[in-house]
Amino acid sequence: MFVAASTSCFWELPLNAALERLAELEYSAVEIQIFESGNQLRPSQVLADLDQSVQICRQTQRLTPVAYHVDIEAPEPDYYRQFAACCKLAKATKVVAVTVPAAELGTPFNAEIERLRQLVAIASVEGVVVGLRTETGKMTQDPDTAVVLCDNVKGLNLTLDPSHYIFGPHQGAPFDRVMDYVCHVQLRDTSKEKLQVRVGQGEIEYGRLISQLGRVHYDRALSVDVAALPDIDHNAELRKMRLLLESLT
Repeated sequence: MFVAASTSCFWELPLNAALERLAELEYSAVEIQIFESGNQLRPSQVLADLDQSVQICRQTQRLTPVAYHVDIEAPEPDYYRQFAACCKLAKATKVVAVTVPAAELGTPFNAEIERLRQLVAIASVEGVVVGLRTETGKMTQDPDTAVVLCDNVKGLNLTLDPSHYIFGPHQGAPFDRVMDYVCHVQLRDTSKEKLQVRVGQGEIEYGRLISQLGRVHYDRALSVDVAALPDIDHNAELRKMRLLLESLT
């Protein structure tokens, strides 16, 4: 396992500026956010000019891209065309894991299965792995449902964000079952009352989590995904999280 950071830590900045900030904080690996509503790279941009997107993602301030976090807002068929372009970007930049959000609660189960099967089929052509993010308000907010989705979609994996199992409606419930499906991990500190708190003031047991991942031979990134908190030194929090994780890996 190794430590990385997401450009979403500086979601308000352009991609190049976010990369520069992470490099200054001595991170060496990066997860790049590709959100249509974001200020950085957008899925529609990747589809419109794949070659330029590849060049952008290769100019990373000496940071190594290790994952992409993709959120597409386009309707079909552009939804799948944009996802295919993001998978081509991942292949061109030697990135294996692409994270996507699960459908919102209330979505018909069969419809979500069909969507995920199409995503996995598209990704497999490029040798890319799809990680369905565990998230409150989505179908993956329940660890058991997350596992059922993976069992019904051959090749589907999970991007584990344990904060949503500490803070969300299933807080306190064990989520050991998801470990076998994890292809990527996103981290911040969390309490039962707040999704994000200062590093060291939450309830995530990083040592235990890393041990659990080690038992299933997880050897990929632990990606820091920490948003700025009011009146808190954001850079200091990111440094603290990096040092903490590096001391445990």
